[in-house]
Formats: sequence, C-alpha cells, structure tokens
Amino acid sequence: MRIAVVNNFFPPRAGGSSHLAAALAERYVAAGHEVIVLTAAYRDAPAEEWRGGYRVHRLPAVGMPQLGLSIDFDITFTSPRPGNWRRVFRLLDEFKPDVIHQHGQFLDLAWISGWYARRRNVPVLLSIHTRLESPDPKYMALFKGLDRFLVKPILRRYRPRYVIMDELAATYCEQRYKATTADFEYIPVAVDPTRFNQPPAKDVRREHGIGDDPLIVSLGHIIPLRDRLALIDALPTVLARQPRTKLMIIGRVYYDAFAKRAAELGVSDAIITTGPVPKEDVPSYFAAADVVAHDLQGGGCGTASLEAMATGRATIATVTETNFPGVRLNNWENSILVKPNDPVELAAALIRLLEDPQERETIAKQQRELIYGHFTMDVVTRQHLDAFDRMFNNAAESSEHVPG
Repeated sequence: MRIAVVNNFFPPRAGGSSHLAAALAERYVAAGHEVIVLTAAYRDAPAEEWRGGYRVHRLPAVGMPQLGLSIDFDITFTSPRPGNWRRVFRLLDEFKPDVIHQHGQFLDLAWISGWYARRRNVPVLLSIHTRLESPDPKYMALFKGLDRFLVKPILRRYRPRYVIMDELAATYCEQRYKATTADFEYIPVAVDPTRFNQPPAKDVRREHGIGDDPLIVSLGHIIPLRDRLALIDALPTVLARQPRTKLMIIGRVYYDAFAKRAAELGVSDAIITTGPVPKEDVPSYFAAADVVAHDLQGGGCGTASLEAMATGRATIATVTETNFPGVRLNNWENSILVKPNDPVELAAALIRLLEDPQERETIAKQQRELIYGHFTMDVVTRQHLDAFDRMFNNAAESSEHVPG
C-alpha cells in the first residue's frame, strides 16, 4: 500500500504529533508499505530528505504571528506561500497514494491534502491531536467560531475518518464537526516504551542540586490548557507534610500564571523550571521523578503522561476510568485519577504517593504493564494499518459500483 503521511509538524520540530507521525511512518515502511511525508519547512531542516526508508518533503511555510497573547503557538502554515497547492498536488500525483493519513484537523496541509483526496477519490484518516479549547471564555468563543466556520466546512468537503484517541476526542468531534461513531476509528495514542529501557543519559538530580529530595516532574509546554495552577495550589499542602519536595516544570513558558501564583503562595523556592529539553533527555527527567503530573485540567491523558507511565513512574491524570475505549483504567490500581482542577484532591494524591514508596512502585508497575499491553507503537501501528485496509477496500468497492 502507498501511504501519504501529512502533518505540518514533523521532526526536528518537537511535539507529540510530530514524533508520532514520524514513528508511524517508519513502522509503515517496516511493514512493507511505501510512504511519503509532506510537512512544513522548519528552521534549517532540508527541503527534501530520505529518513527511515521514506521521503520527506518540507514545503515553504510562514510562521504564525507572535502577538504576545496566551494563545501564541509555534505553528507554521504552508498555504500562504505561492505554489504550495500545486506542489502538494504534484507530489501526491507522482506518489499515487492509496490512503492519506493526516495529523491535525486545523493545520493547513490537512486541508490541502483533503482537497486533493476529494478530487482524486482517495480515502483519508485524520488523527485529532489537539482540541481547539481554552479555559478563557473569549478564546473559547474564538475557537468554537474557527471550528464552526472554517474547520467544519472544510472537513465536510472531503469527509475523513477520525482517529479517536479517547472519549474526550469522541465528544469533541461529535459536537464540533457533527461526526458520528460510524466515522470513528478508536485507536489510542502510541508511545515507544523501548526508548526508556536504557540507563539515564544524565543525572538530573545532581545537575539541579536535588539530591534525594522528593521530586514531582511535570512535562509539557506551559499553555492555558496545561497551566500547572492546580499543582501550584496543591504545593503548600504537600510542603507542609513533605517540606523538601521539589516541583520540576519542563517546557517552554507560553503562559506564566503559574509563576505569579507561586510567588503569591510563597512556594517559588520549591519550583525548578528548565525550559524545553531535548527529546533524548526526557527519559532522564522521568527517571529522576518520584511522581509525574502533567494533565491536570481534564484535557485528557496525553503522550507525556503515557510515556511517564511507560518508564515505571507513578503518574497522575484527570480522566475517567473509561477514557480510552477498550482499555479499562482502575483508580489506584493501574492508574491514579483525580478530579480536574482540584488542588485538594491532587495534594492528597501527591502526599499519599510520596509517603508510601511501596504503593507508588506497585501502581507504577501496573501502569507500565498497561502501556505495554495497549499503547505501544507495534499495537497502534497494526490498528492504523487495519483501518487503512478497510478504507482502501471500501473505496475500491464504491468505485466498482459507480456507473461507467
């Protein structure tokens, strides 16, 4: 099968969807399929390169203007650059894809390749990585408007199937895009636990002067949907019981409300901010942690949390036990679940984990087994390829019944 992978984000650009797109492309090739990747230009990455057995084409792009707002993100768009529509059509016509795997419903390469798919009758699978949501009412209104008047009409033109990674994504697609369960492929986000099997490459505790102090690690860029405010609000209670505890926040700061709140509460000295770190260093940071907590606002259990679970570190999330279709989470057995934006419950969970190393290790072990059973790249790749087979066969059957 010939599979076109499309994502504005792709290595060397960091990010969950970027690395997942690359990992899946590599595994599609390993399974015997032909692959092409279309992505946006990024810094000094080459316009074309062979990578892992497939060709990557990076199209000229422009960056999203940085306006000093809390919704400023590092996003590049290809559609404003002259000639890119023709380039996409030419590259895909030369490759002749059997299916197109898109990543990101609000990224313009998905829209361009979706128009191509409609014109060429190619089936499309669309992975929903990010929901356009915000805790700020004015931004939420803006995002709903973008979905209603821009994204939804585009998606309705070429009607992709949706990769639904959790129940939040299902609800989102039903409400925003009027999709139904008949349009869904239930495939969880994938992680590669093997990259965490090696000894840590660096001594994070020594580098940051932490020693054997209790350490909470929180990974991911700081944005309104991952603002870390619940962690900051929980910290005074945690410090009252475990005064040597440190909170390490890893990622680029786009939204600094957490730092202001920490200063108000007098807990700034317990917080270490590292900024973004290289992907290859992430296992070392997880290895240094006693507890990991990123997704605390009810926005799902994302890649960073799943990777932390894969390392065998007790990881807190704010989802329900039915969050992943077909995967059962049991609180305080193979998961640690608290209510979203609840500093009191979060503090109690952190204290319980920090004060009971044996329970912490037992839960962490079960979390790791959960990842190996349901969330590995091998399992998820097979689910994607099965979906492609169904889509390709259905498209072939449909074309046979079109009157000549």
